[in-house]
Amino acid sequence: MTRVLLTGFEPFDGADVNPSWEVARLVADNPPDGLLVTATRLSCVFGRAAEELRTAIAACAPDLVVCLGQAIGRPDVTVERVAVNVDDARIPDNAGRQPVDRPVVPGGPAAYFATLPVKACVAAVREAGAPASLSHTAGTFVCNHVFYALMHTLATEHPTANGGFVHIPALPEQVLDGSAPALPADLVAHALRALLTTAATRTVDLRVPEGATH
Repeated sequence: MTRVLLTGFEPFDGADVNPSWEVARLVADNPPDGLLVTATRLSCVFGRAAEELRTAIAACAPDLVVCLGQAIGRPDVTVERVAVNVDDARIPDNAGRQPVDRPVVPGGPAAYFATLPVKACVAAVREAGAPASLSHTAGTFVCNHVFYALMHTLATEHPTANGGFVHIPALPEQVLDGSAPALPADLVAHALRALLTTAATRTVDLRVPEGATH
């Protein structure tokens, strides 16, 4: 069995639900064959979320870690390619913290690439029936903070484990007025199961264009 740690976030910015945690719970409750999935909910707080993630990794010694986050306004499941070493918060986190131009890890590399086969993961989500794309920015809020902390922790403490980050659109119940794109949690969970299977079994990524012009 491949040990997988799947994380989501608590609600933030006044919301009642966070799709990342709803999907993580669904996947952990009904994991793909061959995968032992542990779901952990992270605080939407700079610093605290990274500590919670590091504790969860130490507790379950995963072979694969995929962190999920909410991306209201994005129309599809977006697999993140790169985490950058900067916190620059446009809004406060759930503890009122709002760091500006601070490193996630002082003295750490400027960036880390995900160690997932990111293009194959995008293809797996599409084949599962959900829209998907490769993203080249995870923002500079707590999602990127966790993504960078994850990759730094794996690089320095768990070099045999692979990891990455996936952003999820809003749930339909979050945008009843149709003001933003939305995907049902069941559909995203189904797609994430395909993504995890691909990430756990594929060592060579696809060589297909998934880049951006701007």
